[in-house]
Amino acid sequence: MFELTDKVIVVTGSNGLLGKEIVALLKNQKANTIGADIRFEEPNENNFVVDITSEASVKSFVYEIVERFGRIDGWVNNAYPRTADWGSKVEDVPYDSWRKNVDMHLNGYFLCSRIVLEQMKRQEGGSLINMSSIYGHLAPDFTIYEGTDMTMPVAYSAIKGAITNLTRYLAAYYGPFQVRVNSISPGGVFANQPESFVKNYCNKVPLRRMANSQDISAAACFLLASESAYITGQNLVVDGGWSVI
Repeated sequence: MFELTDKVIVVTGSNGLLGKEIVALLKNQKANTIGADIRFEEPNENNFVVDITSEASVKSFVYEIVERFGRIDGWVNNAYPRTADWGSKVEDVPYDSWRKNVDMHLNGYFLCSRIVLEQMKRQEGGSLINMSSIYGHLAPDFTIYEGTDMTMPVAYSAIKGAITNLTRYLAAYYGPFQVRVNSISPGGVFANQPESFVKNYCNKVPLRRMANSQDISAAACFLLASESAYITGQNLVVDGGWSVI
């Protein structure tokens, strides 16, 4: 599909829904794929326990990968850290919860990006992807949550909006070193949500279905591959047309 053979690529949040699929597709494309997550049932040489909110953890991990392979060609910031009360309505969100979520998620992406992009700068090349969301540039349509206990967490919108613009900043800053930085903004991804939500969502989106993890992993592989060598600072929207109506 894409030229990724022997590229050394790290995927954070690799034990989650999207992370697992991105890792599987990268391996299928013969990339040297390393998974990083806060927990694994069986950590091994290709699956590392990494806390993206810990500078020591990220630095140690990056050092180990560079020692082993000599470089990092690609990095996907896909981890999704959140507090136990994630999903509360705005009026029920404690201020401390808001702060913790911004710190873990947004600041974790910044921490990983700063460390990894400096490595890519030294090696004069690389591609970093930040996982954003349609709710980083659009307001939620709250009608799709009617009949469920679900809502769109307010911190999620704020965090993803910041990640999208952080991506543009980093692309401009590291571009002279032939380092590319892009983001992906998925629409709703099917994950066994309540039937009424899925129906409401599908009725609104032009393609009349939710995304699946393969839709997102293909976009990630493209932005990591040699075929996208002149693409940087972009936010690739993969939403079935949600954002055009």
